[in-house]
Amino acid sequence: MSILLEAEHLTKTFIQRGKNPLKAVNDVSFTLKKGETLGIVGESGSGKSTIAKLLTRLTDITEGTLKFEGKDITRLKQSQLKEVYGDIQMVFQNPVGSFDPRRTLGDGIGESLRNRGMKKADVEKRVAELLEQCGLEKEYAKRYPHEVSGGQCQRAAIARALAVEPKVLICDEATSALDVTIQKQIMELLKDLKEKKGLSFIFICHNLALVQMFCDRVLVLYEGKVVESGIPDDIINEPKEEYTQRLVDAVLS
Repeated sequence: MSILLEAEHLTKTFIQRGKNPLKAVNDVSFTLKKGETLGIVGESGSGKSTIAKLLTRLTDITEGTLKFEGKDITRLKQSQLKEVYGDIQMVFQNPVGSFDPRRTLGDGIGESLRNRGMKKADVEKRVAELLEQCGLEKEYAKRYPHEVSGGQCQRAAIARALAVEPKVLICDEATSALDVTIQKQIMELLKDLKEKKGLSFIFICHNLALVQMFCDRVLVLYEGKVVESGIPDDIINEPKEEYTQRLVDAVLS
């Protein structure tokens, strides 16, 4: 499989007035191959979400290199990032908060299509198709974020991310705000998208059980550093680090 995304020695340092600099991400390296799902796990504050923002260039990289399909995208500026955003999309933890409350779900899903010059009628047709792919009827396009459940809103958020036909979907704790039943439904949807569309995923999560079910490989983060990596079954069944063992125990308890 060809490599889509390559991160080399990624570091993000936040400068805080009156405090020591904080390295939220510290010398992290990994690759993501076409059709592969890479899990990133760790406790709150381990640097998982910061990595997601670095990969989507929502946050500038302090040190290191980020390449997509062999092209260095580390220092691209706003006007140059349009192509990157078409290839790499993110699904956030809080689906309702990720939509504009003043606009319908259909408006939010279709925004990127309108920005690319698609005609209104074609946008509406495509939005209906995307909603259907994600298990929602086309009527949901007319609803506002506060008018649907968290699970329905997350399905709409996934539909929005798929609108530009990305190659990589980054899920940043995309199921953690949902109850167990809805969480299972969203995971089934992601698995279906992976199989049918051949998408590559970065699956950021604190739940090792979900990672074991969905991911091909996993990175374990602690205080911004990768402390362990490998196949999920190996990491869970024979963790090498005490920190990883604590994560495993948290699932079993």
